[in-house]
Amino acid sequence: MAGFADLNVPQGADRKAIQSLLEAAAHLGYSAVALNHIIDFKEKKQEIAKPVSPSELFPSLPIVQGTSKRLKVLTRLTLVVSDPSHCNLLRSTSTNIRLYDIIAVFPKTEKLFHIACTTLDVDLVCINVTEKLPFYFRRPPVNMAIDRGIYFELLYTPAIKDSTMRRYTISNAISLMQICKGKNIVISSAAERPLELRGPYDVANLGLLFGLSEGEAKAAVSTNCRATILHGETRKSACGVVYTVKKLHKVEEEETVPACKKAKTQA
Repeated sequence: MAGFADLNVPQGADRKAIQSLLEAAAHLGYSAVALNHIIDFKEKKQEIAKPVSPSELFPSLPIVQGTSKRLKVLTRLTLVVSDPSHCNLLRSTSTNIRLYDIIAVFPKTEKLFHIACTTLDVDLVCINVTEKLPFYFRRPPVNMAIDRGIYFELLYTPAIKDSTMRRYTISNAISLMQICKGKNIVISSAAERPLELRGPYDVANLGLLFGLSEGEAKAAVSTNCRATILHGETRKSACGVVYTVKKLHKVEEEETVPACKKAKTQA
């Protein structure tokens, strides 16, 4: 079984707060964490900055409990899109975007959700869990996203903070499960304080409330996270594949025809 991972730890300005979150994650048994840099185009037009290397931020990373390995810290970019024009940035060949280990998109409308699932080159599609969804999930875009290796992210911290958000989280998660059948689900924290983090087995138990089976819930904090990271590595290294088909020239075709058949055709 792959190691446990939390792919959504907000990257705030306070380095000490991030350090304490990383130490708490390592203590709980997580072997990988992604620092999430969020860009919301609704607020103002923002430039995508080059990701800061975790080794520059934290020279010494904590050791994962029960192992001798240090915590692996990844970089993640999440774009909150509320208009189709916002997606153009993901279609561009921006060098800064490609430097992030994981790229996620948070679509606000059904049209943008469809675009994210079918055309955008991303690793994660974020599902809103803090309010009632303004649209219903449909099978074709969800199935296409699964076929493309894209995963859907659910957050559990809002469900811990507030009873109303808990209701929305469970309701929206179950709506998604009815369409995706528990496939390609990642559960993350988005914790801003160490007290909001939960251990991977506790998160897997929360997954049961979201409509996942026991195996699917464990995969949502382990193997599915690893698959998301690998999808990001593939996206970074492969810009595209060109297929070529060699066509035979007429002269070559004539050379392959036997002499007896040539005589008959000429006669």
